[in-house]
Amino acid sequence: MNTRTYVLLPAALAFSGAAFFSGCKPKQVVVAPVQSGVAEKVYVAPGKHDEFYNIVSGGFSGGVAVYGLPSGRLFRQIPVFSQHPESGYGYTEETKALLNTSYGPQFWDDQHHTSLSTTKGEHDGRWIFANANNTPRIARISLQTFRTEEIIEIPNSSGNHSSPFVTENTEYTVAGTRFAYPLDDEGSSPDVPINTYKENFKSTVSFVAVDPQHGRMNVAFQVLLPGVDIDLARAGKLKSHGWVFFSCYNSELAHTLLEVNASQKDKDFIVAINWKKAEEYVKAGQGRKSRTKYCHNVLDEGTHTATSTVKEEVIVLDAAKLPGIAYLMPCPKSPHGCDTDPTGSYIVGSGKLAALIPVFSFDKMLAAIEKKDHEGEFMGLPVLKYESVLHGEVKKPGLGPLHTEFDGKGFAYTSFFVTSEIVKWNIQTLQVVDRQPTFYSVGHLTVPGGPTTKPHGKYAIAYNKITKDRYLPTGPELTQSAQLYDISGEKMKLLLDFPTVGEPHYAEAIPAALVAPKSKKFYKIEDNRHPYVTKSEKDARVVREGNVVRVYMTAIRSHVAPDNIEGVKLGDTVYFHVTNLEQDWDVPHGFAIKGLGAELLIMPGETATLKYVPTRVGIAPFYCTDFCSALHQEMQGYLRVSPANSRVPLTFGLGDTAK
Repeated sequence: MNTRTYVLLPAALAFSGAAFFSGCKPKQVVVAPVQSGVAEKVYVAPGKHDEFYNIVSGGFSGGVAVYGLPSGRLFRQIPVFSQHPESGYGYTEETKALLNTSYGPQFWDDQHHTSLSTTKGEHDGRWIFANANNTPRIARISLQTFRTEEIIEIPNSSGNHSSPFVTENTEYTVAGTRFAYPLDDEGSSPDVPINTYKENFKSTVSFVAVDPQHGRMNVAFQVLLPGVDIDLARAGKLKSHGWVFFSCYNSELAHTLLEVNASQKDKDFIVAINWKKAEEYVKAGQGRKSRTKYCHNVLDEGTHTATSTVKEEVIVLDAAKLPGIAYLMPCPKSPHGCDTDPTGSYIVGSGKLAALIPVFSFDKMLAAIEKKDHEGEFMGLPVLKYESVLHGEVKKPGLGPLHTEFDGKGFAYTSFFVTSEIVKWNIQTLQVVDRQPTFYSVGHLTVPGGPTTKPHGKYAIAYNKITKDRYLPTGPELTQSAQLYDISGEKMKLLLDFPTVGEPHYAEAIPAALVAPKSKKFYKIEDNRHPYVTKSEKDARVVREGNVVRVYMTAIRSHVAPDNIEGVKLGDTVYFHVTNLEQDWDVPHGFAIKGLGAELLIMPGETATLKYVPTRVGIAPFYCTDFCSALHQEMQGYLRVSPANSRVPLTFGLGDTAK
């Protein structure tokens, strides 16, 4: 038996109405047994590359992190829903619009899940989709540039948690409401008492269509559901293509002290939604047009600039009134994970308070629907009989199952939060065949290709919520921990611990061979259509437009042009439009000016804009913030700010070219 350290929850955990467990600190450190020779399995020699990109949710960082596997090295933090001072994302005039919402600009969010685009159920290396949990949104990130290209707000939603999981051919990225609430129909949520929850609170599942060529997103329709809290989702694949499955809890429809009041029933539900049937209703005009405002923000690669559009309508289908859209499968107890196996034959539920893992059969589900084999209904939706749709139960696998991934060899891997372990089990026989401890309290896990039709089955990565003694202490706040396991053999083997950015929730890993060859090296200067681009140094200039001063600036190793500017006055607004003239890979330039707490980071061939409003008279130095050459320190200049009533003429120059 494996030696295991359990990190227990800080508060009592309710199970079947009784607290079975209270928090404590491990009395001693138990070191995970690591076999000799594992270092070679994770070592990536200088000049060599990792086998996989690991695309990890950034949690409260609001972004997405990119790691290499098997090394565990952090390559990049992609800013998505939060301002990012390292790159100027959310500070530049070009990117500010990406953070617009119907609530106004939002400069932070809680990024929980990532999903990679697929074709025929396999990763295709085009896009990353990422969810914003707090102000409901979905972002699309290019796997060519690793930049956020589009963010769409999800209307009639509150807590965009079960998101942004894609369908088999990326027809849709889907999003479910975590917090049921009175919908924002007719422009705003109605003013109703919280204790009218059962009557007035609803949930929605949004189907966001994805253009197959360009990836552009559009909220195609929403499915209205009772006021349950929707947790996680997976789309069907192969035989179950055309369906999507969501876990949900709080079938008690409680609105206070949910840890007790939403844990009363032995079973909650897996919601099965037939999106092909929903499409038929939309085409037939059966949907209701909901008037509600939401923002759609798109970055144009040619202009390097984002624009924001306000949408005012979405189609809503009421699942209780339109038969054939949604069915409920009972699932013990307070389910979190909801996962479909590579064949599309089985749906795995993971009840946080269950001592078993229910596995549902898609074929049996269809048969139960055909026979109307119901055990009743819930808020107008048919509830299929548990025994009729069940493939079987994994008995006594552990405590606190959360999430399951697959290796493509007939085995599933489930994370267990309470008992801090990954458990491997056979999908057909439902027998546990291996278990390995995690350190500590694992949430999600990832198998490269695990949610696809063809998993790669080489590694599993655990994303742990508690670190304790795994790394050098850094005061009260510790980094989260990820752990890499070799799953290529009969038994799992722990290979590596590595720290992570933010609080990672879910991740997907993709072979580097699908992504790296298509990676964009730089932006071609001749393709730059930015309205304030300066394509050659001879065109660098400064222009006054009333109280607005526009600086058309170029950057190249190792100077900016112009580097001396005079005639700016208090009361002016200055826009630095900086174009990086380099056409070589990995030669960015930065730009910052004294007294402004933001910078630009401009890639080769790109134009970016920094807005500067001077607050005092004097000389303001500016400089390149990204080390670019041996004379990087000399890459600097000066802006003179004069009093508002000054007659100092507007002049600019580089060397002896002042004019």
